[in-house]
Amino acid sequence: MGSVVISLDAELGWGFHDLETPPGRRVEAGRRGWSTMLELFETYEIPATWAVVGHLMLESCDGRHADHAAPEGWFERERTTWRDREDLRFCPDLVGDLLESDVDHEFASHSFSHVLFDRPETDADIAAAELERSVEVAAGWGLSVDSFVYPRNGVGHRDVLAEYGVRAYRGRSPTGDGVRGLFDSAIRDRSMLVDPTIDEYGLVNVPASLFLFGFEGPARTVAESIWRDPMVVQARRGIDEAVRRDGVFHMWLHPNNLVSERDDRRMRAILEYLDQRRSDTDLRVETIERVAQRTVDGSRDGGRDTDCDAIPVARTGVSKPAE
Repeated sequence: MGSVVISLDAELGWGFHDLETPPGRRVEAGRRGWSTMLELFETYEIPATWAVVGHLMLESCDGRHADHAAPEGWFERERTTWRDREDLRFCPDLVGDLLESDVDHEFASHSFSHVLFDRPETDADIAAAELERSVEVAAGWGLSVDSFVYPRNGVGHRDVLAEYGVRAYRGRSPTGDGVRGLFDSAIRDRSMLVDPTIDEYGLVNVPASLFLFGFEGPARTVAESIWRDPMVVQARRGIDEAVRRDGVFHMWLHPNNLVSERDDRRMRAILEYLDQRRSDTDLRVETIERVAQRTVDGSRDGGRDTDCDAIPVARTGVSKPAE
């Protein structure tokens, strides 16, 4: 039985706060894209894993975080140029919309402040501070952190994730993005399916298959003018392969990738096709947590795939704590 997973890096301004020149259109599109994706998922009744930056769940803060072992200057933009941009730093309203959705989405962590776990300057203390604060903030909402998506896909400090109770993470994609990905799958016929595995820390790695916005700019415009949206073609190919080969196909994106109606149409086309194939076949649409649970259960049963019920995400105690 094939499976499709969709995960989102929900970060608003935190995905760009360390950049010297943040991409303006995407920075401003975060809230719009978040709401649009929730609406699309509800339209097609498709659950996804939402990896949320923990700071967004706060109502307010002093912008200093003196008790956080972050690099010097890490929170500088929050205190300076974005001091009056609370819409980029906090979004308990959007998190509430996510948790109150009729679709059974998975709440996951995207760290507390988008620290890059694979950088040399990110030591174990900084990683632990990010996990500790993320778990603490989630607990204030009555939530647990079972799955983790690394900022900018920089995998590192997996032992720290395990220490703080994380059970699964999104690993790096075995295939390329953009033109390279199109070439690998369409010309070289390289599979986009991934194999979830259990690592030495007991964490389940559910690798990404396809970044849904890896083919942009002029190349996308040209491709759409003479053919079709190449990412819709790629996504459909991956969904069909999951059906045909009973494997896992894992798509991902940021809400801030949806900067215009053209991007909305891309996502609508992909979700519509996914819903159609789910109706016509035995294809499952799952979250990272669900795939991880099946992987663990399958390993206990000697590799036999099981269809056990996933442990539900807590939906109670949705309050909005301030720091």
